[in-house]
Amino acid sequence: MNVKKIAAAGIAAACLVSVAACGGNNGGSAESNNKAGITYPEIKLGETDKDLKAEITFFNGRTDMGLADYPGKNWESYMKDFNAMYPNIKVKVQTDSNYADSALTRLQANNDSWDVMMIPAVDRSEFSNYFVSYGKTEDMDKEIKLANEKAYDGQTYGIATDGQTSGIVYNARVFEEAGIKELPKTPEEFQADLKLIKEKTKAIPLYTNFAEDWAMGAWDAYIGGNATGDPKFMNQVMPHDKTPFAKDDKAPDTHPYAVYKTLYDAVANGCTEEDYSTTDWESSKGKINNGEIATMVLGAWAVPQMKQAGDHPDDVQYMPFPITIDGKQYATLAGNYSMGINKNSDADRQKAAMIFVKWMTEKSGYAKNEGGIPIVKDDDSYPDTYEHFKDVELIVDDPAKEGEEDLFADINSDSELGINNGNGKKIQDIVVDAANKTKTIDQIMGEWDQKWGAAVESES
Repeated sequence: MNVKKIAAAGIAAACLVSVAACGGNNGGSAESNNKAGITYPEIKLGETDKDLKAEITFFNGRTDMGLADYPGKNWESYMKDFNAMYPNIKVKVQTDSNYADSALTRLQANNDSWDVMMIPAVDRSEFSNYFVSYGKTEDMDKEIKLANEKAYDGQTYGIATDGQTSGIVYNARVFEEAGIKELPKTPEEFQADLKLIKEKTKAIPLYTNFAEDWAMGAWDAYIGGNATGDPKFMNQVMPHDKTPFAKDDKAPDTHPYAVYKTLYDAVANGCTEEDYSTTDWESSKGKINNGEIATMVLGAWAVPQMKQAGDHPDDVQYMPFPITIDGKQYATLAGNYSMGINKNSDADRQKAAMIFVKWMTEKSGYAKNEGGIPIVKDDDSYPDTYEHFKDVELIVDDPAKEGEEDLFADINSDSELGINNGNGKKIQDIVVDAANKTKTIDQIMGEWDQKWGAAVESES
């Protein structure tokens, strides 16, 4: 499996509904969970515990990086580099192609079978039930970007492997063949470009990856900063808005409505694959590389994989999502999977794990190698992927207000919409309704608003 920003549906739902469902009653305070006696900011790489001997297990979903012929830097190479600095800390890498479900299963087991894992879909309030705090969030904010993203009650429990924005992967050669000279900045311009591609090339204008639930769910990532330019929207505005999916009459090409309408219109206009039920994720990488596909709506993490999938890496490029607010485009900076440390590991393994995570963050080069934005606080460099984002303002979602840390998650669960939580089924339904003309986008968004509004009402 290649890395995907996904969350499990079945077991995740059970874990989110009840703390006990995933062994949550066995949790502890941030202080009691940290047996290592050291925090992330206190570690000085190459100096702290230089002679520490330990063997730790790093569990993640990058099965592709476990292969010797992985076209990028593989896990074996990273571990050799780490051992050059810490020769006595052995890191055993375990990967799983069904990572999102498997990670939650391991959390449910509540044992020490892993030391570092990519944090799956876990409610913020449950972080201390499973993970060690890296330190106070106010201190971590001086060390890393996105310190609040996996934080609760003033403690940070996860550190993102890299920062990501949500845009559109596209084939620049196909755009040129279609006569497109400027990248689209509005939904109307994007639809016009898709029609040009359909008329003037043989490429599929927009490939939905319909068969992949996670790829459909990826559309949710665009409804916050990308569509509103407001860092407060997701965690402070949306949980109190009973109709967040309604069209904004003053700015109809913005907000969540415009994001989902972009997909609906592309399908309704015949600018997607002929038979959405036959899409295939793995083969789509080579198809966008060779020009059979023009665009795919995915995070920046996908770009390196598309570039490595064929003989035309330079044709694969990345553009901002085509929404403009008051003359400016925005993109939300969010973390890819975040690394968490097992509260059940013994003191030496916790310390070794924290050293390893800091090395991954500061010294490994992983973020830029995988097309991501470095997480180190004072590293302002960007990979070449973001060439077309020079005039785009990157924003980070503000955290929820004090006392409302779980409000969005509760409403999201109660409404059963699963925004940014792996529910691609609702997006698949948009494709089906658009293709069959069974519902308008206004009808679909109205139904979502009814569900969301009822959940907001029940939580107020």
